[in-house]
Amino acid sequence: MSEAFSGAALRLAALAAAYLRWTPRIFWNATPSELTASLAPPLPGETPPSRAEIAALIERDSHG
Repeated sequence: MSEAFSGAALRLAALAAAYLRWTPRIFWNATPSELTASLAPPLPGETPPSRAEIAALIERDSHG
């Protein structure tokens, strides 16, 4: 294992442990894309539905 890889792996393992509460087993079993996706900031999404929109959905779906 190269020094560059081992240093990066150690820093990423520390991040995963601190922010994701991952154990070493989870870290080493994760793929690089899983780690990247888990540490990435959340994507901006749509605004959540209003109470009125939720009520309308419940009403619409309660009749089968």
